[in-house]
Amino acid sequence: MYRSKLVSVLAKRPSVSKSFIRLSTRRLSQKSSKRIESYGFVGTLLFGIGSGLVASDYVLGDSRKQVFPLKSTTPLQSLEPPKYGSEEDLQHCIREITAVIGNDNVKNSDVEIKHHTDNGFNPTKPLPHQKPKWVVYASSTEDVSAIMKIVNKYNIPVVPFSGGTSLEGHTYSTRPGIILNTSKMNKILSVHDKDLDAVLQGGVGWQQLNEYLSSVPEYKNLMLGCDCGPGAHVCGMVNTNASGIGATRYGSMGSNIISITVVLADGTVIKTKKRPRKSSAGYNLTGLFVGSEGTLGIVTEVTVKLQVKPPYETVAVVQFPTLKDSTNTVAALFQKGIQLNAVELLDSSMMKCINYSNLVRKKYDNVPTLFFKIAGLNKTVVNEYVKEVKKVSYDNHCTKFEFAKDEKEAEDLFSTRKNALYLMLDYAYNEIHEDAKMWITDCAVPLSNLAATLEELDAITATYPLSHMTLGHVGDGNIHYDIFYKPDQYEICKQLVSKINEVTLKYEGTCSGEHGIGSGKRAFLQQELGVDAIDLMRKLKLALDPKRLLNPDKVFKIDPLDPSNE
Repeated sequence: MYRSKLVSVLAKRPSVSKSFIRLSTRRLSQKSSKRIESYGFVGTLLFGIGSGLVASDYVLGDSRKQVFPLKSTTPLQSLEPPKYGSEEDLQHCIREITAVIGNDNVKNSDVEIKHHTDNGFNPTKPLPHQKPKWVVYASSTEDVSAIMKIVNKYNIPVVPFSGGTSLEGHTYSTRPGIILNTSKMNKILSVHDKDLDAVLQGGVGWQQLNEYLSSVPEYKNLMLGCDCGPGAHVCGMVNTNASGIGATRYGSMGSNIISITVVLADGTVIKTKKRPRKSSAGYNLTGLFVGSEGTLGIVTEVTVKLQVKPPYETVAVVQFPTLKDSTNTVAALFQKGIQLNAVELLDSSMMKCINYSNLVRKKYDNVPTLFFKIAGLNKTVVNEYVKEVKKVSYDNHCTKFEFAKDEKEAEDLFSTRKNALYLMLDYAYNEIHEDAKMWITDCAVPLSNLAATLEELDAITATYPLSHMTLGHVGDGNIHYDIFYKPDQYEICKQLVSKINEVTLKYEGTCSGEHGIGSGKRAFLQQELGVDAIDLMRKLKLALDPKRLLNPDKVFKIDPLDPSNE
């Protein structure tokens, strides 16, 4: 009798699912049912939570359908697959977006789709059924917010896109929805030279910013210290915590951000901090979005720190008989507290590639080589640093220590390093195979383990029918172990890349020093951090994006039916 009364009480509540009613009435005793009935619906809810019958903080029902369970983490198998809008929903969505931003900013031509599905450098590419259906261009934070409100209404998956230079498939769709391109959001909003910061729209490129600063007399001694790949935009640099040559001195992108403006999955706009350099005001929301790869929100504005260009700088090229000698030199210099603006390592194969390019004015030996940028207040200070760098280098068996003869040669050397990707591809097309591909890795290990890591990687790679070149920002232990392969060697190369990750983890390293995870390194990330850490990330994802609309399937799996082992 009491059980039937309980069913009657629960059935009158539209928010209570039938599955919960069945579960409750099976588990409750007659005495408990009578007591709960006397307290009404609130009593029912509280009893259910206390008895472990409710799996969600906010929503009743089958626990597999909840996006916010009581656990501190969200295991993949606790979820059902995401439910996205139909083709009809997509068409309605596009019509409403077009009404907001105009026909000229909504595209679906073959050229547009192709541009947003392959930049030529990602091993992981979308399959035909995963390609986006539409590309929409936003011009402001308000545009992005309006677009996301419409997208949220129709449950359409969205991939943020701007510079398109990423290397792990971050900006490629896995669900046939919309690409939201922010590259038109390229305004430098303000520069505060006395505070050493600048406010930028997300689509501003770091090169664009530095060129602008150099062109304005009162700003010409300022720059953004983070200098990753050519063509990168600041929103993408935030999302992958990008680094580059300058990271040794100025840190990765996360160290060069004061605050960001972000549009969330439902169109809500937040700013993570004000403009002071330091703040203890609440959670570090800025840090939450750094490295999130567009899975938590869309970065539309960034307040960046600006660095002062060193008044005097020189470049040294130092060559060694072995990789170990070169890495020991770097470690010894840091232990002495010598501040270097850049420390780049190129192995013998990379030096051979540079010589092959004929883009430098002299030939170097094909041996492991360090490129140093040494800077200071004036020439006298720099010369003292140079003496110490030279001494330490010779103590570690360096075979050649040379300076760039002039500013032009210094610029040539580091320009060559900055454009190494294109030099390597040119070499591969001419000397390996006309259809050669390159798999670019970006592992990082503690500096003291770098030589042993490279030696073991070289020994393993020697057992494969593949060529490779190594270069990297060794000031922070970050190396690019880049492998060339022919189209029919993709699977072999993939096996080798997996081995590289195993060795990196063995030496207390990370699968990604600066490129991020995307869709290509999800399995590596789980190997590195463990299941519980990934489940915590998934919990955060679902808290901010419960419909799983933003950049689906990147960084970690969000769908228990996802067949990919990546």
